[in-house]
Amino acid sequence: MTAFSPSRRTVLLGAAAALAAPRIAGAQPAAVKLGILQPVTGALAQDGEYGRLGAELAINEINSTGGIRALGGARIEMVFGDARSNPEGGTAEVERMNSEGVVAVVGGFASPICLAASQAASRYDLPYVVDVGVADTIVTRGLRNTFRFGPGFGKVTSGALDNLVKINEAAGKPARTVVVVHEDGLFGSGMARLMQNELPKRGFEVLETISHPTPARDMSNVALRIRALNPDLIIPSSYYAEFVLLSQTLQQRRIRPKGIYCVLNGAASNFRFVREFPQAANLVMDVNHWADPRKPKTAELRRAVEAQNRFWLYNTPLNYSAVMLVADALERAGRADRAAVIDALGKTDGSFTRHIMPYGPTRFENGQNQAAQAVNTQVINNDIKVIFPEEFADARPVFPWPAN
Repeated sequence: MTAFSPSRRTVLLGAAAALAAPRIAGAQPAAVKLGILQPVTGALAQDGEYGRLGAELAINEINSTGGIRALGGARIEMVFGDARSNPEGGTAEVERMNSEGVVAVVGGFASPICLAASQAASRYDLPYVVDVGVADTIVTRGLRNTFRFGPGFGKVTSGALDNLVKINEAAGKPARTVVVVHEDGLFGSGMARLMQNELPKRGFEVLETISHPTPARDMSNVALRIRALNPDLIIPSSYYAEFVLLSQTLQQRRIRPKGIYCVLNGAASNFRFVREFPQAANLVMDVNHWADPRKPKTAELRRAVEAQNRFWLYNTPLNYSAVMLVADALERAGRADRAAVIDALGKTDGSFTRHIMPYGPTRFENGQNQAAQAVNTQVINNDIKVIFPEEFADARPVFPWPAN
């Protein structure tokens, strides 16, 4: 007997099945797992929740508009990790995310968490995109897996000082003396040192720097010291609760400088502060992350957030944009491969436009987006307005503060 010879019909049916198989598989490609790391318990829980919200909005938008097209329309699946407001929690969650096969991690919020978590991710060549963490050491350690879409501490503070000079000069130089108030951790202490060094070079006299713990329960002594020094400007570097407490105490004691000029403050660019303490928040200025008010998508996302009875905070647009950055890298990489995503992130250029931050064309150098910048905001008429730089502004600064 001869070996089995399939009929012509069998061959044709088999060929048709073989051709159809890729299309069936391609119709439902495997989901791409993306790690989202945020501190949603502990002292930083509010920031973490709003960071998670931004990531969720981006993932929902990507999935509802065709997924990752270069991967056959693959959906993004969030693998969430709670950093628990400390570096150890962030590291533990990165280890878990790695074991679950995520293609990248986005988030971290606080600089100490981002430092530890990105270091842990580097052991697995796992791409890590920082959302907020501003410590410049995050991107100066030579970790090729780590990228920061937003600006770092150095660029934010140099821009803040330059813009302060411009705002003060435009108003006729009403401010000459400054008191710096800062939380006593890594962030606040570093900011205070920089202000002490740089403000005198720009014509300001630093009368004193006053530190406080985080958390702080009372700001009476700080307020009394400010009253005694009577500065033109107060420059606070604090987290949310501490700045709210300070501003309320100043208001209650009728201590009114010519302005409060914050830099990377936890409350000054925060609609929760504006809604809950409108008098204390009125006319406070900040230099911080903020969405581009000129972009239609900014207004659309803000409406979506506020429709949930939630506040529009900078954590949300930053994380939305960071997730969109990873999606863009996946499109250009053409595969859900960590090394390919790292390579694609490093080669991001002006073609990446699916974000809502007030930046120029995206370009990474040693992991830092060279186009990233903070903007000056001010609370005006119970809203947060961009007042500087002029090309992104939707209001003019009110400075110095009116006498009453």
